Amino acid sequence: MELAFPWPYSQGEWLAWSAAVATVLVGLLALFAPGTTLKLLRLEPRADRSGGVAAARADLAGFPIGLGLACILLAQPMLYIALGLAWAVAAFGRLVSMMSDGGNGPYNIVMLAIELVLAAPAVLFGFGLIS
Repeated sequence: MELAFPWPYSQGEWLAWSAAVATVLVGLLALFAPGTTLKLLRLEPRADRSGGVAAARADLAGFPIGLGLACILLAQPMLYIALGLAWAVAAFGRLVSMMSDGGNGPYNIVMLAIELVLAAPAVLFGFGLIS
């Protein structure tokens, strides 16, 4: 069996692939700069407990890197659907928080837009709505 890197060909695939690359970059930021990541997310770990930093490296880095790399290396529509749905559910959670917790500030609006921009191409390409 020959191992080959599946390079994107169509515009839709390029958009979905770009969302996967952005997801990996988000994960790498969380892995190698957890303090910065937590500050960007407006979370601050307590100095007497290092579990928050470990959670940032494990949970905030591991899943995005793993799912993004799976999309990039395997280039399967179902993986792109999983990536897009993950971002869409994150956006939905933010929207629920904005409506119920009163967090309608500019930060949440920008983050909601970013999550939707990363969700859309992956879901649309995975379902064959863009090619």
